[in-house]
Amino acid sequence: MAEERNLSSRKRRREETETVAQPAGGKLQKTENDSLESCLDQPVDLRGVHEVIKYEPFPLSVKHYDLDTTEPISYSLKSLDELLSWKLSEANLFNVATVPLANRQPPLASCQMKTLVCHDMMGGYLEDRFVQGAESEAPYAFYHWQYIDIFNYFSHNMVTIPPAVWTNAAHKHGVLVLGTFITEWTDGGKMCELFLAEEESYRTAADRLVQITHCYGFDGWLINIENSLSEMAVKNMPRFLRYLTDQMHERVPGSMVLWYDSVLEDGTLKWQNELNSSNRVFFQACDGIFTNYNWTEQSLQWMTSYPVAEGRLGDIYVGVDVFARSEVVGGKFETNKALKLIRKHGLSAAIFAPGWVYECHDKKAFRSNQDKFWGLLSDFLYIRRPSFQLPFVSSFCQGFGKSFYWKGKVESSTGWFNLSAQEVQPLYLKEELENGGQLATRGCPDDAWSGGCSLLVEGVIPPTHSKVCARIFSVHVPLAPSTLVSFIYKPSEGVKVSLELKTIDAALCSYEGVQDISYTSVQPKALEGDHKLVKCFTESCGAWRPDGWTVRCFLLELSGCALRSICVNMSREPGNEDVPFSCRIGEIMILDAKSLLEPSLLAPSLPVQNICLYDIVWRRGERLHFNATLRWRYPTQLARHFRVLWRRLRGPDPRTPLGPLVLISQAYSTMFRVSKLAVPEPPCLLELVVQPVSREGFSLPESHWGRRTLSYAEGEGV
Repeated sequence: MAEERNLSSRKRRREETETVAQPAGGKLQKTENDSLESCLDQPVDLRGVHEVIKYEPFPLSVKHYDLDTTEPISYSLKSLDELLSWKLSEANLFNVATVPLANRQPPLASCQMKTLVCHDMMGGYLEDRFVQGAESEAPYAFYHWQYIDIFNYFSHNMVTIPPAVWTNAAHKHGVLVLGTFITEWTDGGKMCELFLAEEESYRTAADRLVQITHCYGFDGWLINIENSLSEMAVKNMPRFLRYLTDQMHERVPGSMVLWYDSVLEDGTLKWQNELNSSNRVFFQACDGIFTNYNWTEQSLQWMTSYPVAEGRLGDIYVGVDVFARSEVVGGKFETNKALKLIRKHGLSAAIFAPGWVYECHDKKAFRSNQDKFWGLLSDFLYIRRPSFQLPFVSSFCQGFGKSFYWKGKVESSTGWFNLSAQEVQPLYLKEELENGGQLATRGCPDDAWSGGCSLLVEGVIPPTHSKVCARIFSVHVPLAPSTLVSFIYKPSEGVKVSLELKTIDAALCSYEGVQDISYTSVQPKALEGDHKLVKCFTESCGAWRPDGWTVRCFLLELSGCALRSICVNMSREPGNEDVPFSCRIGEIMILDAKSLLEPSLLAPSLPVQNICLYDIVWRRGERLHFNATLRWRYPTQLARHFRVLWRRLRGPDPRTPLGPLVLISQAYSTMFRVSKLAVPEPPCLLELVVQPVSREGFSLPESHWGRRTLSYAEGEGV
C-alpha cells in the first residue's frame, strides 16, 4: 500500500525536504515554484500585469484554498500517507506563522507549575481555518494569554497543524503552541503498526513532524495514541518519542513534545489518570505527560511521591475536562475546584476544552462567560510577563468584533474574526473592594479606537476611597531615556483618569510629576510654539478627529528603567455618596521619543518592494469578480499591519475619471489573497496598493507604498 512505499524511501524524501527557511519573521521560505521566485525578484519598474479573462475550473489546491471564495485556509493531514509524502515545496505559505515567540518572565523552563490549554472545539478548523479572517457575528476566541503557558490545538485528524491565526496570537504573548498527532481506533492501530515497524520508519514520521513544525512556525506536539499497540510497536514508541523530542529541541529551540496518558508499556489501551509504572517509559522519553481526566486527589498525592517524578512534577500536566464528563473533580464553572487540588500538590494543569463557555451557552454572552470562567480560576493561575522592545502598543483588540475601527472611525460594520489582528491583551479582572467598592475590566465591542473592541474599566468608588487602581498590563519593557506615552480614552463624568507606570531599577514613574502634553496641543492647529515632540508626533499620526476620545501624551525622563506594570487610576472628589464610573480605553502607546525626532528611525528607507501578483482566478455572477494573491517584500518587524487597497485607473472610455482608493482589507503578513473583489467590466486598468502601517499605527508616506497595475480584457469566444 501507499504507506509502505513511502516508508521505504526515507532517504530520498529527506533530501527533498531539507530546511530552507525560518518561519515567523525569518527569511523567505523557498517553497514557491520558479515562476513565483522570478516574479518576486523582478525589477521594481516591471509592475504591470495583463490578463485575458478566462473562466476555468478551480485551478488551486482545495486543501489550501476555499473552493467558493479562493481564500487561503488552514488544514490538517488525515493519513499516514499524507504525512510521509509531505514536502516543503507543497506547503501552504499562507499558514506560516508570522509572529516570533515573545520572551517571557519568568522563562517557561523555570516555571514549576505550568498551565496548558487544549483547544478542542466542534472538530476544529471552524472560522479560524480562514487564514485572513472571516465574517462572523459570534466567533470563539481566547484572550487570557497571560494566565497560560502552552496552547494545544486539537482535532481528531491524524496531524493537526495549528491555524496560523492561533500561533500568531499566542506568540505575541510568549505562549508555546503545540499541534496534535493522534491515532485512533482500528485505522489508527494500522497506522501505528506501519510507522513503528522499525527505526527507519519511525524516524521518517518524526522527521516529517519536525519539518512541519519548523515550516509553519509553531512549537511542538501532543502525541495522543488512542489505540492498542503490538509488542513491536510499543517497543518502538518510546524510541520514536525520544527521537522526535531530540530533533524538535535541535531544530526548534524551546519546543516541547508531550505524551497523552492512554497506552501502557505493554501496548494495552488503558487510561491511568496519573503517571505510574505502567506509562513512565513514555514520560521519560519526552518533555512531559498530559494525564487523563478521571483522577482523584489520591492520584495527585501518589505522583508527588513517585521517584520517577522527582524533579519533574511540573512536567506532569493533570488533565481537567471542562465539560465534566464521567467521574471528574470540578468542571464547568467549578473547574477551580480541580485547579485548587492540582496546585496544592505542585503539579501543572492541562485545561481541556474551555470552549465549553461558548459551545454550551448563549453566544451573545460569550465574553462575559469567558471572563467569569477565567476569573474563577485566577487564584490558581500565574501571571506571566511577556517581554517587548519599544514601541509597546495595544489597542486591546481581541481579534474579533461587531465592527472594525481605525483611529476611532468605523471602517467596516460587519462582524469579523481574525486572531492575527489581536493586540497584546490586558489583564481582565473583577474585584470587590471594601465598603461596597467595585472594579472590573472587560473588552467592549460597542466602541473602539482600533480593531474590534476597547478596554472598559468600570465600577464604583465608595466614599472611603479617593481612588481605585486597575492594573491592566504586566509586562517587561526596557524604557528609553526619553519616553513618550500616548493614552487615548473616554471617561465618564465625575472622575479623573491618570496613568501609573511601575518600573524596576528606578523609582515609581507616574503621570504626576512628569511633563504633561495636553490633549488640545495634540491638534495640528495648536502646534505653533508647542513642544517639538508634539509636532513630530502629530505629523506622524495625521489629523485626528477623536469624536469624544481624550488623547494625552506624557514625556518621561528616565535612566536604566524597565516597565513592569501599567495601571489606570480612577479618582473622585470627596463626598458621602458612591461614585459609579466607567472609562473606555482605546489605546496605550509607549515609544522612544528619539524615534519621533529622527524619522529615519521610525520608517525604513526602503518602500514596499517587488509586489508579485499570481494565482489569478476570474469568476462571474451578477458582476465580474477578481481573485488573486499579492506578495511583497517588507521588513515585517516594522509593520503593525498592511492596508491593501485598489482603484480603477481607466476603463474603455478614456473620459472615465480616476477612481478613489478603496480599502480591501488589512494584511498581517507580506502575503494577501484578494477574494471576490467586484471589478469593472473589461477592458480596464486597475491599481492594487499595499500601504504599510508602522508599529506605532502611523501611515507611512506614499513613497513607501507598493503598487501593481493590472489590465484585463475579455478572451475570445467568452
